[in-house]
Amino acid sequence: MQTYLTLKGLCAKLGGRSRSAIYLDLAKGRLPQPIKLGSRLYWSEGDIEAHLLTLQKREK
Repeated sequence: MQTYLTLKGLCAKLGGRSRSAIYLDLAKGRLPQPIKLGSRLYWSEGDIEAHLLTLQKREK
């Protein structure tokens, strides 16, 4: 089953990043794009995990 993160959950998962920092990362393509349901944005937790693993591999 797919799990989705709210903006607050994404901020927490990324170590307390601010809302504005997350939106800057989205604009620059450094984070996967969210899914919009109604007026809210959600991020697939699986997509975020995969993205973080890709970043870790690049740093090595």
